[in-house]
Amino acid sequence: MRFGDTDAAGVMHFYQLLRWCHEAWEDSLNRYGITAAEIFPGCRADQAPPSIALPIVHCEADFLQPVHGGDQLAVTLKPARLDPSQYEVNFLFQLDEINVAKGIIRQLAINPETRRRCAIPEAIDRWLEASAIGTIGPL
Repeated sequence: MRFGDTDAAGVMHFYQLLRWCHEAWEDSLNRYGITAAEIFPGCRADQAPPSIALPIVHCEADFLQPVHGGDQLAVTLKPARLDPSQYEVNFLFQLDEINVAKGIIRQLAINPETRRRCAIPEAIDRWLEASAIGTIGPL
């Protein structure tokens, strides 16, 4: 953790945990071979707009122990499909094998034009299947 991630008391600033959750999710997808362009098409001017959007519809964070600048945290992800259009990822942050924080991010697949639910994108579906059989390890 960097000093800029802390508040005036020298402990992790609250919003950093959710940022780290999202970054760990992206890193996990990348480790599985899923590129950002597959999940976020249209983020570049030369790409077509996305056919499926994945807005975050719920997030939460719990701080269990103080985390300070310079601490080296390990994060473990546990993704779970909730239904054909929705999944969540549970995150556990550890410092020297002690649980210091946890978070949840829930995402919903929608058609960006109609704003209606749709099936989770195929790449995310494969990632969820891989996590269910334990092929996605800690970051």
